[in-house]
Amino acid sequence: VQLVESGGGLVQAGGSLRLSCAASGSGLDYPTIGWFRQAPGKEREGFACISDTDNTFVIGSVKDRFTISRDHAKNTVFLQISSLRPEDTAKYYCAADSEFSNYCSLILRDYDIWGQGTQVTVSS
Repeated sequence: VQLVESGGGLVQAGGSLRLSCAASGSGLDYPTIGWFRQAPGKEREGFACISDTDNTFVIGSVKDRFTISRDHAKNTVFLQISSLRPEDTAKYYCAADSEFSNYCSLILRDYDIWGQGTQVTVSS
């Protein structure tokens, strides 16, 4: 299974983006997917996830601006980000947990398949 992120770019503060995480390959249908980001000089942090059964979790600090969803037909998970802020600037990664779970976590070590990341840069 491979994960490919897309949708990043340079946007002005207040703008919106929709990031995509497309899963390809066999053996892993609709896995738990987590979204993480890493800014220069900072640790990678998780902020949203969706489980195998489409239960979702978004951390409180971004819950009013970030929405995670899945398109089963496309085997793609989306992250809708609105009201972007300069502090959202980071490389955004999606990752898959190959073990089935009804609920997702944002613990990095739970995820064993990672995408290459997509850069989001927000200008003020």
